[in-house]
Amino acid sequence: MIWKYKSKRIKTLIFALPCFWLAPAHNCALINDSIPFMHETIDRLADEAFQAGATDLFLCEDQVPRLRVQNEIQVPGNSPLSRECLAAFWEACHADPETTLEKDISHVIPGGRRLRVSLYKSLGLLSAVLRPIKDVIPGMAELGAPEALLTSWVTRQSGLILITGPTGSGKSTTLASALQWVNENQARHIITIEDPIEYLFWNKHSYFSQRELHVDTSSFASALRGALRQSPDIILLGEIRDEETAKISLQAAETGHLVLATLHSSSVADSLERLANLFNQDSRQSLLKLLSQHLVGIMSQQLLPRKDGGLLLAVEHLQNEAATRAWIRESKLAEISDHINRSDNPANCSFVRFLVAATQQGYVDEGTARQAAPNAQDFDRLLRGIS
Repeated sequence: MIWKYKSKRIKTLIFALPCFWLAPAHNCALINDSIPFMHETIDRLADEAFQAGATDLFLCEDQVPRLRVQNEIQVPGNSPLSRECLAAFWEACHADPETTLEKDISHVIPGGRRLRVSLYKSLGLLSAVLRPIKDVIPGMAELGAPEALLTSWVTRQSGLILITGPTGSGKSTTLASALQWVNENQARHIITIEDPIEYLFWNKHSYFSQRELHVDTSSFASALRGALRQSPDIILLGEIRDEETAKISLQAAETGHLVLATLHSSSVADSLERLANLFNQDSRQSLLKLLSQHLVGIMSQQLLPRKDGGLLLAVEHLQNEAATRAWIRESKLAEISDHINRSDNPANCSFVRFLVAATQQGYVDEGTARQAAPNAQDFDRLLRGIS
């Protein structure tokens, strides 16, 4: 994100970097060491994970439960879970501990709070990772996301918006925050298609239809096709995974819907390349033309440790307009990368420029920023003032 402001000392473009998820430290000594052998034990552990502000709860038979809090793995107790306890939980999730190898599912604990559950085996041991699904959605300013840019994108009547980044980079949270802004400011029908649902929305000005893969629908593609007959204004697609979902997303954008989706890709250029590679040779040119016409913008993100604790949302973004349309149609990725690295338009920003600004303003350590930069030499030159 880029903000312009005046200073008596500096009269150049400055990047404002609000705090991203800078939560206070939590007391994680919450897990009672006396664990009864029943799946309710894990419901209790999940409840304590919510209380601790944990993003993940790690379970494995014969191992002590662990929590991820502020991206650090912590061990708040010292009593391992038995196989009987894990087996009871697997059965509560409709998975056979003897025959099931892995399963993803949602789980609801007493009180109505939901968790994303991934069941799997590790060296034959029953294991699970539980991720609390939050119903309190942070605002974009709290996240440190480029609020002016994202709100201008989600107020469009149609088009495709992509939020990209590696696993665990906060893509779902950014999308949820943007949709919550719509919920609080506009009356629209929003359909979400997720695997699984990660945030629960409560209808305010907007009306939500939240659908979960394998629970409410058999596939992203079928749910997306169905959504077009359900009078949506906005469609959130949890992830574009294949050519079919990419194609239907573009067709939805073309027919007057606003589509928000994620991709597992590391940068704006990488996102465009990954999309192009999803298309087969016969349809690639026509779909790239559609993409060039209906792409609103791409924001790629990653999370970095802040100097003062917590995490910083580092971003790279491109707003599709003017010359970029031709470059997207022709897959000229080098030109696009150069454009966002040199553009003075605040709608465009490269990771390296963002990281240099974050370093100069004292938000992140120079070594951390240099390691996160796509090109360390470019980072060094810009940090020294050499463009």
